[in-house]
Amino acid sequence: MTLAPEDRTQQIPQQIPTQGDYYSQSAPAGPPTPPAPPTPPLGEGSRPTPKRDRRVGQTAVTALLAAVLASGGTYAVTSLNGSGTSTTTTPASTSTTQQNQTTSPTVVQGNASSPDWRAVAAAVAPSVVSIDVTTQQGSGAGSGVVFDRSGHILTNNHVVGDATGNGAITVTLSDGRTYGATIVGTDPSTDLAVIKLTDGPSDLTPISLGDSDALKVGDPAMAVGNPLGLSGTVTTGIVSALDRPVSTGTSSESPFGQQQSSGDEVVTNAIQTSAAINPGNSGGALVNGKGELIGINSSIASLGQSSSSQSGNIGIGFAIPVKEAKSIADQLIKSGKAEHAFLGVSTRDTVVTDGAAKRAGAQVVSVSSGTPAANAGIRNGDVVIAVDGQRVDSATALVAQIREMTAGDKTTLTVIRGGSRQDVQVTLAVKPATSN
Repeated sequence: MTLAPEDRTQQIPQQIPTQGDYYSQSAPAGPPTPPAPPTPPLGEGSRPTPKRDRRVGQTAVTALLAAVLASGGTYAVTSLNGSGTSTTTTPASTSTTQQNQTTSPTVVQGNASSPDWRAVAAAVAPSVVSIDVTTQQGSGAGSGVVFDRSGHILTNNHVVGDATGNGAITVTLSDGRTYGATIVGTDPSTDLAVIKLTDGPSDLTPISLGDSDALKVGDPAMAVGNPLGLSGTVTTGIVSALDRPVSTGTSSESPFGQQQSSGDEVVTNAIQTSAAINPGNSGGALVNGKGELIGINSSIASLGQSSSSQSGNIGIGFAIPVKEAKSIADQLIKSGKAEHAFLGVSTRDTVVTDGAAKRAGAQVVSVSSGTPAANAGIRNGDVVIAVDGQRVDSATALVAQIREMTAGDKTTLTVIRGGSRQDVQVTLAVKPATSN
């Protein structure tokens, strides 16, 4: 059997599915419940009790930080009646320039380190939509971004995937217009999907795409989406980390416990942000100070809540870089499916001696014949510590690095073999459909 790089033998810490973050369940009507007393506003004496944080090793945090698939549990339970609230933007003092009138405006900031977020929100709002999904099992809400003027909407697979052949999708634009939508294609292993509006309007505003490769830690960022059904909500923060390997379980997991066709682990070489991301933000936009899309919000860190509870923001959210998201979206629009880069090894976490020091890495435990790894001379026992100079400190990190590349890419693996460093050139291939 041909093995993909993600088919490693390491033990992955149990991920916390947040089934309650996807759908609300219908229940028989009962006697009316007396109204609860009003909740006083939070003040100095009424702060929520913080949960105790168990400290773990830096390597484990970096490589295996748990994140719930509800994208920050970000596929929200439908719990609010009505249309929610929308953010009112104020005309900005900064100027904007239209990019041939085909995408959202790009904001020209007078001070890049202190953006005028009002201008960014006004520019981005028309390009972010709310998505409602209804199936026989329940209903839920998420977010999406307008990808092109043809009506394609880019979102997360976990937002719309369960509607495949079994549900209805409704998309609401920022101005309140609502349209039905159908699934164009889904890619469970990257948690991305594309849907298309049915008889969509001609005045759609696709979002401007940024450059995720140009991001720096500390750059300002804004998340835009539909948290808890509150459409048009914006939150701001910074890029907290880059190339953060995040595992959110397997793509065969369903909020209803149903087995789906693909069992690939969902691993992302993610952008970490401090911008608040909550249930319902899944599939929404993470933008820079220019209003350009830099990532698709997809998950949040979990402190270990039970699977039946809604996850909330703790200041650690993750987004799929726009470079990867665009590549997958283009493929889904073209053919309804996406190809993935393939290395052909099985790995596990290890610690290896590197000169006078020790470092974590991904140890190769098997190499499948005829694969890019085999052709490049990768051997059992090699410990991969970097890909194109980017540190690899776990098997998950190696999967994340390969997952964001495309077939045909040439990459350099830095390995430790027999106590010495070596650079190995590898040309990645297309992952076989039959590989696990």
